[in-house]
Amino acid sequence: MTASTHYDVLIVGAGVTGTALLYQLAKYTDLNRLCLVEKYDSIATVNSHAHNNSQTIHCGDIETNYTLEKARAIKRTAYMVINYATKLAPRDRDRIVHRMPKMVLGVGETECRYIRDRYERFKGLYPRMELLERKDIADIEPNVALVDGAWRKEEIVATGTRDDYCAVDFQALAQSFSADCVRLDRQTSKQITQLFSTKVDKIRRDGQDYVLETNRGLLKARALVVCAGGHSLLMAQEMGLGLEYSCMPVAGSFYFAPEALNGKVYTVQNPSLPFAAVHGDHDIKETGKTRFGPTAFMLPMLERYNRDSIPEFFKVLRFDRQVAAAFWAMLKERDIRHYILRNLLYEVPGLNRHLFVREIRKIVPSIKAADITYAERFGGLRPQLIDKTSGKLRMGEAKITNDAGLIFNMTPSPGGTSCLGSGEADMRSIAAYLGARIDEQSLARELLMGYEDTRGQGDATAEVDAESEAMPLAEAV
Repeated sequence: MTASTHYDVLIVGAGVTGTALLYQLAKYTDLNRLCLVEKYDSIATVNSHAHNNSQTIHCGDIETNYTLEKARAIKRTAYMVINYATKLAPRDRDRIVHRMPKMVLGVGETECRYIRDRYERFKGLYPRMELLERKDIADIEPNVALVDGAWRKEEIVATGTRDDYCAVDFQALAQSFSADCVRLDRQTSKQITQLFSTKVDKIRRDGQDYVLETNRGLLKARALVVCAGGHSLLMAQEMGLGLEYSCMPVAGSFYFAPEALNGKVYTVQNPSLPFAAVHGDHDIKETGKTRFGPTAFMLPMLERYNRDSIPEFFKVLRFDRQVAAAFWAMLKERDIRHYILRNLLYEVPGLNRHLFVREIRKIVPSIKAADITYAERFGGLRPQLIDKTSGKLRMGEAKITNDAGLIFNMTPSPGGTSCLGSGEADMRSIAAYLGARIDEQSLARELLMGYEDTRGQGDATAEVDAESEAMPLAEAV
């Protein structure tokens, strides 16, 4: 083992979560030897790629599955992203974050009553948020409120903002973090290494250090953080950690329509489902298109479009009586069976458009099946954890750690939005373990202040806790 391959911290995975952590360790700590490794040849090619997520900055204002406490925590981390991006040069900023209208739409008497009640409870946390009546909705999103120039039949109301930073290219954000680290490597005494086309074959402990066996040889570090989606669980279990979990990967697909929306229109989440309700998004990469989705269906892979990850899925599934009981708890419920079947049919060519258009009509009532097309190779995969000991579905993010400088991150949605919040939590944990110093003033000035001052609105630990709620499987799916 040579000195050049011995680091303070190693990070596995160059998606937006891994690059955010590398940036924070490089910028705000006195740790001098950092390394990021990525099995692909470039930054953020999997779930952080713009094709594989909804391109949304989840602030908690239009996500109706968030409690007020959870919304407060996620707002802080969301605005860390916005504060970072809006301090960049305009050309770089405009590649990363995008302004447009956003709203959550209530349709029908029950949902409209819920939206009005929610507005009263949340308006103090979101001063830019408005209650949008039918005419306001028509001004912002005419295709939502009108059919052939006349008001749609159902009662509608929404809450949202008319113009705000609410869309993000997570790949561009990750590229920006990476480029900042290249500059810090060149302009300071720190060694910040980024290795691509580097596959980790095994992780092992060697005394107080962690050793990565890779196709490039051995790499060693005093601390290690793995940010590799479903593969994080696989690597953790290979080290004897996270054995209480099984993984149920949930894939999501999208449909395109000609430009039907000016911004983002979310719908009221079914409280019994852990998957996002269908929403419409003005796509920031596909010019002139609105993207609708996602669907939700189980897929036996750890990485969508990568068949090599199928055997790896069966390793982390760890199928036994506990897992079988958990799945039976889902399937024995009539509504859940219908939900699963319906989403499978959304993937069937020839039939899918005619079925899925019914979902979209809640947002754009005049849309027809002929107006939409299946978005080929769009949509990612969410590694949903099952807690085998409790028979519960673990919601949101999870961190598996040995409390000795080793962290495995599982970051399903809103993992991209939470990248800097997750990175802050990991940075603080690693700094405490290694005895490193954090530049708190620079961190607050650059990430917690700017477009919006979020100092005092929770902390990194609160973010993780809020995102790690467990829900009984029979209630959550």
